[in-house]
Amino acid sequence: MLFSSIAFLYVFLPATLILYFIVPFRFKNAVLLVASLAFYFYGEPLYTFLMLGTALSSYVHGLLIDRFRGKTLSKVFLWSSVITSVLVLGFFKYSDFFIGNANKLFGTDISLLGLALPIGISFYTFQTLSYTIDVYRGDAKVQKSFIRLATYVTLFPQLIAGPIVRYTTVEKELSSRKHTFESFSYGVNRFVIGMGKKVIIADTLGALASSLHGMNETTVGGMWLYAAAASLQIYFDFSGYSDMAIGLGRIFGFHFPENFNYPFISKSVAEFWRRWHISLGSWFRDYVYIPLGGNRVSLPRWGFNILAVWFLTGFWHGADWNFIVWGLYFAVFLVLEKFFLNKLFSKLPSVFSRIYVTLVIAVSFVIFNGNGMAGVISDLGTMFGAGGAPIWNAQTSYYLSGYAFVLIAAVVGATPLVKSLFTKLKASKRLCYIVNAAEPLFQIGVLLVVSAYFVDGSFSPFLYFRF
Repeated sequence: MLFSSIAFLYVFLPATLILYFIVPFRFKNAVLLVASLAFYFYGEPLYTFLMLGTALSSYVHGLLIDRFRGKTLSKVFLWSSVITSVLVLGFFKYSDFFIGNANKLFGTDISLLGLALPIGISFYTFQTLSYTIDVYRGDAKVQKSFIRLATYVTLFPQLIAGPIVRYTTVEKELSSRKHTFESFSYGVNRFVIGMGKKVIIADTLGALASSLHGMNETTVGGMWLYAAAASLQIYFDFSGYSDMAIGLGRIFGFHFPENFNYPFISKSVAEFWRRWHISLGSWFRDYVYIPLGGNRVSLPRWGFNILAVWFLTGFWHGADWNFIVWGLYFAVFLVLEKFFLNKLFSKLPSVFSRIYVTLVIAVSFVIFNGNGMAGVISDLGTMFGAGGAPIWNAQTSYYLSGYAFVLIAAVVGATPLVKSLFTKLKASKRLCYIVNAAEPLFQIGVLLVVSAYFVDGSFSPFLYFRF
């Protein structure tokens, strides 16, 4: 089921909210668990049992890790948990990738499995891994209630595309959480803003990106415009989902972590990744990079750690070489920044570092969106004028003028300007009453607009569903 659908917005969500708030607290987790399973079953009937099996595996492993704490068996059960989770993820997500590459490398003809990717498996697998690892480390208490742990694993607001919520973040709230009008109001506002970002801005930019990429005569300017549209589309699509998830979580009494912090205002690639998909970056930092030794190792080992983390970051996003290249591409710039670029840009006005980051990010999302490596090479070649591609043409001008307003709105919306202005207006004694009165009217207006999109059928699933 999609957040951006009539079924979710006007049937599933209201029914879940009514049932959730009329039952006593001791039944609220059970309501959320059943609702979450129904939410997932709507789109993935068979794989619902896979998700439940993953939750059960983590529950049992957590109990065994705690039962034999301080003994060798505790570490054995930790590795059993990690290997089980990674193998399940690897089987469903990467089997055909490995089979296809083996066929090319060895000239074999092994049939591809053709498995459908279980929606959200990359996200809930990382969450269950964080649970058992934190129980082993002593950072989290073992959860003895399967209903509570299964609620954490399957929680529908962030089940499909994150943010990656660690068990320690919601550990206390699974047992005791407060519901207030302020939290509910904040959650509704955050949810509506996220839906607007996704349906109104991201989907419109997606239409522009598709049109530019499919032009009869692709131009250099058109490909750069495509890079800008695609970068902003992914940002508004994914951050929009994160806003919706955080908003829904707050409505139900959970405080999910922020996942984006205006990444396009960054002055370095390292800063960009501190602001982009924050929950994924911090997960790899705490469960891969630091255990490998982080930066407190020799220079060659540090280089290996960086490459390993960014190889895995790219591979996590998808079973194709362009995702691996995308991850390693960022690793190269992180190394260059550490040894050279940061020193260079520190001597120049900040505008130069911002231009540098903008160009690096634009190229990165062309790699990210590429149709395999052949498509990536073709797209990058066009961006830089290879093959005699024209600089500009009338069709490129048509798309630029036709989508100028949404592009400007997206660029402004990707900065803190709107939020800063809104905060100043609310802080004003004269204007705060007007702003408070206008806020619900704005929310209603956004809901009406996105509902019109739903009825028209001109919306698309969240991009990160495929990861």
